[in-house]
Amino acid sequence: MADDNVKAIVEALIFASPEPVSLKTLTKLLDDEPPEHLEEALASLVTDWEEGRGLQLVEVAEGYQIVTRPELSEWVRRLFHERSAQRLSVQALETLAVIAYRQPVTAPEITEIRGVNTSGVLSTLLERHLVKVTGRKSVIGRPFLYATTREFLDRFGLRDLKDLPKVEDMAEALGMDVPEALTDPPPMDEALPFETDTSPEPPPEQVH
Repeated sequence: MADDNVKAIVEALIFASPEPVSLKTLTKLLDDEPPEHLEEALASLVTDWEEGRGLQLVEVAEGYQIVTRPELSEWVRRLFHERSAQRLSVQALETLAVIAYRQPVTAPEITEIRGVNTSGVLSTLLERHLVKVTGRKSVIGRPFLYATTREFLDRFGLRDLKDLPKVEDMAEALGMDVPEALTDPPPMDEALPFETDTSPEPPPEQVH
């Protein structure tokens, strides 16, 4: 298959997919092409999409996706202004930030950091697959532990959690004060072992 044709197919697959497309997926779909040819096509496409366009090809969550450029986000927000009901509330974004920087973390710990009950907000984040239950903490009551998901990485254009901005920058973007608990080193008991929960995700426990 001609190089240009491979490149065009790869671009079409990434554009059409609602989720990031991994090299493994491309290799499976184009099984006649050596993986190194697909890697070359991806590298060439990344360069092509850097040339002053409104979109860019980026690597997120172990895959590739075509997204709008961050500097154009205000114009995109205007387009979707009427879909505000689908946006995350400030409370949900704050809770998500706490989970992202303190994961795995329990609902009582999130409540302690934010200073308000977060059970309802956790339900919203679970429903949108931005967070998940990863197990239970080995303390009295065995509360559920929450962590971010691959959908979280996709939504915020992150390759992995190492790409998270500084907590101060995140707080500034959300218009919130930085809770001291997020800037202090996590306590040693944060690393207590927990059992992996493979059952369907339960609703968050009520916090009083």
